[in-house]
Amino acid sequence: MAAVEYQSPGTMAEAIALLAAAGAKARPLSGGTDLVVQMRSGRVKPGQVIDLKRIPEMIGITEAKGGFLIGAATPCAIIGRHAALRAAWPGVVEAACLIGSVQVQGRASLGGNLCNASPAADSAPALIAAGAVGIIATRQGVREIPIEALHVGPGKTSLAAGELLQAIRLPAPAPRSADAYLRLIPRTEMDIAIVGAGAQIVVDAAGRVQSARIGLGAVAPTPLRADAAAAALIGHALDETSLGRMQEAVRSACRPIDDKRGTADYRRRVSAVLARRVVQAAYSRALARASGSPS
Repeated sequence: MAAVEYQSPGTMAEAIALLAAAGAKARPLSGGTDLVVQMRSGRVKPGQVIDLKRIPEMIGITEAKGGFLIGAATPCAIIGRHAALRAAWPGVVEAACLIGSVQVQGRASLGGNLCNASPAADSAPALIAAGAVGIIATRQGVREIPIEALHVGPGKTSLAAGELLQAIRLPAPAPRSADAYLRLIPRTEMDIAIVGAGAQIVVDAAGRVQSARIGLGAVAPTPLRADAAAAALIGHALDETSLGRMQEAVRSACRPIDDKRGTADYRRRVSAVLARRVVQAAYSRALARASGSPS
């Protein structure tokens, strides 16, 4: 691995200035669990690495107005141990706790997982389903984008030069709502998803689906928000008809490729099965919350 200049700024302004000055030669380091591997393999050859973990805005979980602000460089191990976040958004925490091993989670972060921009990133479908928003730091201040707008292609984000993903904002969960995340991988542990699926379900007083959001990963060049699939559930208690329509919409939304983890046809079929299971899991949790039972 070639020599690299290392910077460890203590403020967001300093980090953005360093990024802007170095341009394409610089790579931000949120956790490093992807970046360091890519550098050692020669896939990326940055002239400068900018470590973000000393910047206060990048680390920690803050509760605000019933929602949560998660610093983009917050280790997944901290996310997994946050009881209030787990209670409010169990699907998001499930996804964070699937990123690498327990040891890797001491460094890995949601921000790094998102900005690595893999179509198979575990955090993306769960955060899309949750309606999460990315807080983007720029030289002019901050702007916000929905998580589904962050990715524009494999390994590519919508961030402009000199911009950083500073934090992820999760809204307050709606009454009678819950989320869930599931993935299928070739092995039992520590592998990349063949398909990932996240769902958030809100039920009405009668147990019908009032609103829904479904996120899909590893089935297109970018993680997807499957709006047509979610719409197929609205107004119904989960039954074979609504679930079948949802599954057909999921298959139609997918644009997968063949690779060593699975064929495109296999991914389409699996995506529908996984979406059904994750919707059922989120629905069961939402009903439990509506009844006052632990979800």
